[in-house]
Amino acid sequence: MEKLIAFIEKGKPFFNAIARNKYLKAIRDGFISVMPIIIVSSIFLLVSAVPNVWGFYWPAEINDVLMKAYNYSMGIVGICAAATTAKHFCDAQNRDLPKNNQINFISVMIASLIGFLLLSSDAISFTDNGVSISGLANGYMGSKGLLTAFICAFATGIIYKFFIKRNITIKMPEQVPPNISQTFKDIIPFGVCLLFFWGFDSAFRNLFGFCFAQGVIQVFQPLFSAADGYLGLAIIYGAMSLFWFVGVHGPSIIEPAISAALISNLELNMAMYQAGEHATAVLTKPLQDFVVAMGGTGATLVICFMFAFLAKSKEMRAVGRASAVPVCFGVNEPFLFGAPMVLNPIFFIPFIFAPIANIWITKFFIDVLGMNGFMFSLPWTTPAPVGIAMGLGLQPLAFLLIPALLIVDFLIYFPFFKVYDREKCAEEAEADQAEVAQRAAQKQAAMNAAFQGKADTASVATGAVAQAAASMAAEKKRAAGQPMDEESAGNTTPAASDNAVASASSSTIAAASDPYAALNGRRVLVLCQGGGTSGLLANALAKAAREHGIDLETAADAYGSHLDIMPDFDLVILAPQAASYFDDLKADGERMGVACCVTRGKQYIDLTRDGEASLAFVAQQLGL
Repeated sequence: MEKLIAFIEKGKPFFNAIARNKYLKAIRDGFISVMPIIIVSSIFLLVSAVPNVWGFYWPAEINDVLMKAYNYSMGIVGICAAATTAKHFCDAQNRDLPKNNQINFISVMIASLIGFLLLSSDAISFTDNGVSISGLANGYMGSKGLLTAFICAFATGIIYKFFIKRNITIKMPEQVPPNISQTFKDIIPFGVCLLFFWGFDSAFRNLFGFCFAQGVIQVFQPLFSAADGYLGLAIIYGAMSLFWFVGVHGPSIIEPAISAALISNLELNMAMYQAGEHATAVLTKPLQDFVVAMGGTGATLVICFMFAFLAKSKEMRAVGRASAVPVCFGVNEPFLFGAPMVLNPIFFIPFIFAPIANIWITKFFIDVLGMNGFMFSLPWTTPAPVGIAMGLGLQPLAFLLIPALLIVDFLIYFPFFKVYDREKCAEEAEADQAEVAQRAAQKQAAMNAAFQGKADTASVATGAVAQAAASMAAEKKRAAGQPMDEESAGNTTPAASDNAVASASSSTIAAASDPYAALNGRRVLVLCQGGGTSGLLANALAKAAREHGIDLETAADAYGSHLDIMPDFDLVILAPQAASYFDDLKADGERMGVACCVTRGKQYIDLTRDGEASLAFVAQQLGL
């Protein structure tokens, strides 16, 4: 097992390079940016569709009002993704350009959006009561157009960089205001993008007879179908867990490749359900968040509670109980690094196969028992059992699926848990024996010191009497006005000297009483992959600062959405699961004049649990 892990670790630099790839990162960050649209629109869908499970149907007028909010948000998620992905890709492109010659991300977003509309929408026109009406068909503006949105974002960013890097722009005199100069600077790359998409769209439609977005879906549909099978699901989520096991954030590598399927299948399930058909798509975003990652990557919800309440090891109980609350909300890094699960050979097999078992069980419920697939999306921090029940629309079978998953996860993890518990108990017993021996040695040393002290008592007392006599003699001479010898004079200085030392000591103590005072007015930003783990350290810092009466401002965010706020902070701390991005973060920090650092697994968890240590860490990173 250790040889296998060592072999996988050799590929870690390669996996980190994939995670840092600017195309994959732009897809991931652009996808994350549109998640609020997906989640909020699902609320209207929940209100509209969930009552149908229990035989209640809203009147058509009310249902139309509810679905309008859904269609005008989820129905244009492709347009939004074209803009957000272009923005994040532009940020990556700007990292390679001089500070005084950056790409205007707003112009890039607009150009990408227009390109997407050209490639994904059809013009429609009709007459209603003698009035001619024209518009755009929105069939591919939603989740079906996500792949096209990504392509448009990349094409736009590449075109802009080509022209901006070579200064092929319209240049205005220095007297012209910067905002006006920027407008003219964007004209050439914007115009080239428009001509490119327009020409490509015209050629594609003339050649195939339909829009590019439809063609993309037709090309990738076989892959989506294969990914929805037992083998495809096992490969996707087994790889995701495997990457995490060796310390690489698996979703950063896997999710960009399947993000379009995760959302389009969700919408497909709802369309089939509303049409009275069986919603059969398995691969969806809520399935990944609540079934595969039940309690976080590795399906760690059950094993965390096993640590907390079934372990005989004191250390395991402490780790489990400290991590239980975050794990309930899908934030399992405290457990992954505290247990540890990452790079722990004992848990290699269950960590990989528990998520696979969970998704296979869910697919069995859908394919064999007739349960509808996930149709509603909720925030990924929703506790897994709640997310499963709500995501499946409160179907009766959902309430059978939840205990089935928990029981199977328990059975998979339990044998490995017992092995690790015995191992940790043996370590603790050995440590206790060593501590007993150390205490005995300390006790013996103390007894020896006591006997030695008794032997020296007489000489110490004699010296004290002699010192007292000399002091009295010196005092008498001073009272009589007689001159004092050197030795007597020396006996009069300690009091003054002691006062000076005491004064110096007092000032030193006063200065040391608030060792973190230099952190006053500082601002610290903590970044992780999704914004959940980063909140643990940000909260620990804020709490410790309040206890010291320090005005230290802290914030937590997800890596990828930090560039706009990063200049407002003095220090940016990168959580361990996002460590592969540190080189890029450091480059951004040097460009903006912001200090940056990265933490490692257990170090980060220790900092979240020790406020004093977290303050000291920040002070050290800022050179205070």
